[in-house]
Amino acid sequence: MSRVAAIDCGTNSIRLLVSDVPDAGPAVDVLRRMEVVRLGEGVDATGRLAPQAIERTRRVLAEYADQARELGAEAVRMVATSATRDAANRADFETMVVDTLGLPPDVVSGREEAELSFRGATASLDAAAAAHGAPPPRPPFLVVDIGGGSTELVLGDADGVRAARSVDIGCVRLTERQLHGDPPTPEEVERAEADIRKGLAEVTAEVPVGEAATLVGLAGSVTTVAALALELPAYDPVAIHGSRIPAAAVAAVTADLLRARRSRRAAMAVMHPGRVDVIGAGALVLHVIVQDLGFADVVVSEHDILDGIALGLAGR
Repeated sequence: MSRVAAIDCGTNSIRLLVSDVPDAGPAVDVLRRMEVVRLGEGVDATGRLAPQAIERTRRVLAEYADQARELGAEAVRMVATSATRDAANRADFETMVVDTLGLPPDVVSGREEAELSFRGATASLDAAAAAHGAPPPRPPFLVVDIGGGSTELVLGDADGVRAARSVDIGCVRLTERQLHGDPPTPEEVERAEADIRKGLAEVTAEVPVGEAATLVGLAGSVTTVAALALELPAYDPVAIHGSRIPAAAVAAVTADLLRARRSRRAAMAVMHPGRVDVIGAGALVLHVIVQDLGFADVVVSEHDILDGIALGLAGR
């Protein structure tokens, strides 16, 4: 049994998982945390990480470092993704991480990000389906990880990843580019859809998505859409993990979010405060993928890149 700490620093949020990982069998969460720091605020327009965004991230990272140490993590890995990859002042961020955490971040490529997400998302799908009284989802899987700056689509099965592509159509990036109204105008939504379809065309040129038997969705935009589709009275990761959301429900939730003013989105019981401004874009990415690729539903995973990092730290 290994106790490890995984940190995922994305465009919108920074997350921590401290996990006990056995040599075989399911890992056990000791602690999961997520804080929205919006590291990628403005990076699409300026090409630089804003000093205030780096400082917001530093404050939370210092808390994570303390918690990992107090809980006795034997190994720690911090992965940084889209916003950091794209930033001209990436060195400023990396220096902050070394000063705060004591080790540098791994600024991973889109391909490695996709592989880590696939590994984490699919490791517990059979157990989740059994908990819902459903048959296990059929491979091959097409895993879609909708982040703040980018979206990764990964095709694979029990033997690993067959193909993957990362494209710059994350929920923060799309919101800053296109969805400015409260609520966004139909013209803004059309432009955002065009951006998504352009990115999706890049994916389908490289990834044989037609081979997939099951679409698996993960990350906060997807799990929030699932919580709304399931009409949960409060956010419940156990109810969400392994659930199947029909394409029609994804479409209905997306349409409602894009029609809603900010105040109504903020009042939704399952909505994390840090997702209020960007959930419309995230839902739209999911809806276009489900619709355009012709999937009847999406299987939702609460496990993702964090779990992939933790498994790798434990040598699995």
